[in-house]
Amino acid sequence: MAPEDDRTDDDVPVTGKVREKLVETKQAWAREGRLLTGESYPLGGTATRERLPPGQTLVKDWPVLDLGVQPDVAPDRWRLRVEGLVQAPVRLTLDEFMALPQAELVNDIHCVTQWSRYDNHWQGVLAKHLVELARPKEEARFVAFTSYDGYTTNVPLAEFTRDEVLLAHSWEGKPLTRQHGGPVRVVLPRLYFWKSPKWVTRIELLREDRPGFWEVRGYHNNGDPWLEERYG
Repeated sequence: MAPEDDRTDDDVPVTGKVREKLVETKQAWAREGRLLTGESYPLGGTATRERLPPGQTLVKDWPVLDLGVQPDVAPDRWRLRVEGLVQAPVRLTLDEFMALPQAELVNDIHCVTQWSRYDNHWQGVLAKHLVELARPKEEARFVAFTSYDGYTTNVPLAEFTRDEVLLAHSWEGKPLTRQHGGPVRVVLPRLYFWKSPKWVTRIELLREDRPGFWEVRGYHNNGDPWLEERYG
């Protein structure tokens, strides 16, 4: 993770410090299989229960979990790169990103710390559209994400290009707040939410998998909520 006052390739300041004790605590949770919940509320019936992965608690709020770093990325300084094993590397400003075809999706999200939130309304750009623009090479099989706070995570390319995956700039009709990953974050609803990085700035297509920040600290490499793939 980036230390205080480090800067990205675009010279955007990253503010705050990683809470090393929090990282150590979460690593211990991974070893022990411990969980954390948000503010829960009663389930409304069988149909609702069938949407809830095993071990999860339904919440109405949207808990904020980070490493103590919430980079303040001004909209005019935000950049997104799609590169690596691609034939046409993509580099976008926020205005250019907003000019791409937009999508509105509704989905549930599930956090590894045992909370789930139903019916989130997102606006953004479909991930598969960005990948199509970059024209991936045949040998591209995986995706590695990098965020403005230095956070990294990884998924198979086939997972990233599913129809329900997008790079979101808005939630519930309003721009994403800084604490929830604005200006733009990834939303991969089929996986635990640590696989949906906030403040995304780089998407790299790779031949070989590259485990990210939590994956090398005891978290599962895949992260399927229905299989309870919390920890490796």
